[in-house]
Amino acid sequence: MTTERQSPHETPSPLRRIVSSVFAIFETRLELIGIEFAEEKDRLLGVLFLGLGAMMLTMMALITLTGLVAIAFWDTYRWQSLAAITVVYALLAVLCALRARSSDLGLRDAPNVFDSTLAEFKKDRDLFH
Repeated sequence: MTTERQSPHETPSPLRRIVSSVFAIFETRLELIGIEFAEEKDRLLGVLFLGLGAMMLTMMALITLTGLVAIAFWDTYRWQSLAAITVVYALLAVLCALRARSSDLGLRDAPNVFDSTLAEFKKDRDLFH
């Protein structure tokens, strides 16, 4: 009785090559998703920290400005100057809220995070059809 063994030098069956190719393509696409996700995370963290720093420094500047105006008008128009600054701050807050609510920021029109990966999956699908 002889049993036939496939030698390591023989070529694998076509089905095995196809399955191997599909897994290799899938692995590559998963790596691409991971890379795009890491890049997006880094970009968002950078924007978040810069935005928080800008907000903190702006608040410090506004507090200082309020103190300076109050000191400058303390003897003559103390409550009127503080009321005027409050109105200006409230108007600026409303303008910022309206701008954030509008689509001018581009957040609604921002591209999909995984555009490259989806394009590669579409190419793969078209290739197999």
